[in-house]
Amino acid sequence: MNDPGYSSKPSITQFLQQRKYELLLFALVQHLFIGIFLQNLPLYTKVIWPINMLILGTASVGVFIEKGKWKNALRNLLFILVLGFPITLPFAAHVPNFMLALNVSYVVFYVFIFWEIMKFLIRPSYINVDVISASACGYFLLIEMSVFLLQIYVYANPNSFKGLNTTDPASIYMDLVYFCSITLTSIGFGDISPNTHQTKLITALFGITGQFYAVVLVGIIISKFSSVTEK
Repeated sequence: MNDPGYSSKPSITQFLQQRKYELLLFALVQHLFIGIFLQNLPLYTKVIWPINMLILGTASVGVFIEKGKWKNALRNLLFILVLGFPITLPFAAHVPNFMLALNVSYVVFYVFIFWEIMKFLIRPSYINVDVISASACGYFLLIEMSVFLLQIYVYANPNSFKGLNTTDPASIYMDLVYFCSITLTSIGFGDISPNTHQTKLITALFGITGQFYAVVLVGIIISKFSSVTEK
């Protein structure tokens, strides 16, 4: 006999946990590449960016379910920061060190998620949709971290890159998404290039990191396939 208080439908928390990597992957892709469908860049800065971060923050909840109170508390604090910064950007963009604080917060937020992703990829000895989705999330998180780390240098020195459109925050962000994507994938068209020794060295480090992640990821996936075959 069914309990009248019991529902067979999964709760929102269960859904976020079961589909955590697929949801996070979707959120990362739409955050990085939503500019493909936009013509009005000021609209992106004022409206789309906060919405994107709300989606991304919600999608990251599942990764930290059952991870302990302090991790969830830290994730919530970082989420409030990365959501609050774009909301207050139109009013506080000219406040000293505002963009520095924004970019540092975003880097920490993405590093925090990336660390949990890598812990998951290394641990299990099986291959499934979660592993594939988490692997893709790791790559896009590398791009996110690279973008916001480079933005620290761009806002400190607008001449840090040649060919970068620095007319507004949305243009800077989308140009750096493009630049970091082609750097981590070793495509490198050369239309945007680092212009100071700091950005040259960081770009080189990002390129090495992207290749290292790809090599390590292939090794992890092969080991999981081997474990499944042996069993």
